[in-house]
Amino acid sequence: MPGSSVITRRDRISWQAGAQVQFVVLERLEGDPILDFATAAAEGLTAHPRSLPCRYLYDHRGSELFEKICELPEYYLTRTEASILARHAADIRQETGQVTLIELGSGTSVKTDYLLAAYSRKDHNVRYMPVDISESALRIAARNITARHPAVQVVGIVGQYELAFSLFREHSPSLVLFLGSTLGNLSEEETAEFLSRIAGSLSAGDYFLLGIDLVKDAAILESAYNDSAGITAQFTENIFARMNRELDAGVDLAGIEHVATYDSKRQEVDIRVRFLTEQEISITPLHQVVKIPAGEEVRVEISKKFILEDMKRDLAQFGFEVRRVFTDDEKKFAVLLLRR
Repeated sequence: MPGSSVITRRDRISWQAGAQVQFVVLERLEGDPILDFATAAAEGLTAHPRSLPCRYLYDHRGSELFEKICELPEYYLTRTEASILARHAADIRQETGQVTLIELGSGTSVKTDYLLAAYSRKDHNVRYMPVDISESALRIAARNITARHPAVQVVGIVGQYELAFSLFREHSPSLVLFLGSTLGNLSEEETAEFLSRIAGSLSAGDYFLLGIDLVKDAAILESAYNDSAGITAQFTENIFARMNRELDAGVDLAGIEHVATYDSKRQEVDIRVRFLTEQEISITPLHQVVKIPAGEEVRVEISKKFILEDMKRDLAQFGFEVRRVFTDDEKKFAVLLLRR
């Protein structure tokens, strides 16, 4: 890619003169990713209740399937959030002024394009730091962004977004983006820890843009996670297909099915795989076999839905001031602009 460079992070990340695009690989802990997957699978499948970490949904095949999910007519989240950003990007730029945009779990940065366009109209030099575990997604994003917005300088950060928290103060004033209602995939304890770490990593006066899916009719929610084309089912079941590919697990994929139901008391969609037949799953790298009886379920993901006023109150406890709240006309989804 013209005007690009690749570096490995050691100390600070700087914006290199003359390089419109840089890629930075954050330092990783030593470890074998296959062994890590095997250990997580063994621990999850022997837990009570059984569950698997949702991060393992997103291998190359899983990421492809999720991109298809975002285009489904039943899956309103992506297009609704995008419409909010399209309508209010200029308002967000007006509130924050010139800042470094840092996006956690950016993927290919499609929705962020609305914000980059708004900032480019106001600023001659726009700095954007997308953070994602997929280097290929970051390269696609960088190519598209620089073609559409010559004023934007991109530093793609390759790594888990938790590793990027230390960058916030280096690049203050900043606007940190956490879109797609990804917060809803975290448990209550994980949510509290995440918000606490975000707040503790930002400087006073920095901004945080948070997308959340709102509580609504159960039929709408269950339809979004049980689409008629069966793409979401393929996405859910792919974690077991990945176990077959990487762990030689021997799962009979015809003997499992996707299940997604909305729990109104917990205000979350519970996404699981149900075993239609008894199966023995081999965790080959650990020389371990886990037997799962017919009828048992394994949770692979949750998607929590939020009540706006409750969320605003909770965010205040972490030191966030709600500056603006943007919603769609039907109030299905909200984007909150917060200041530390």
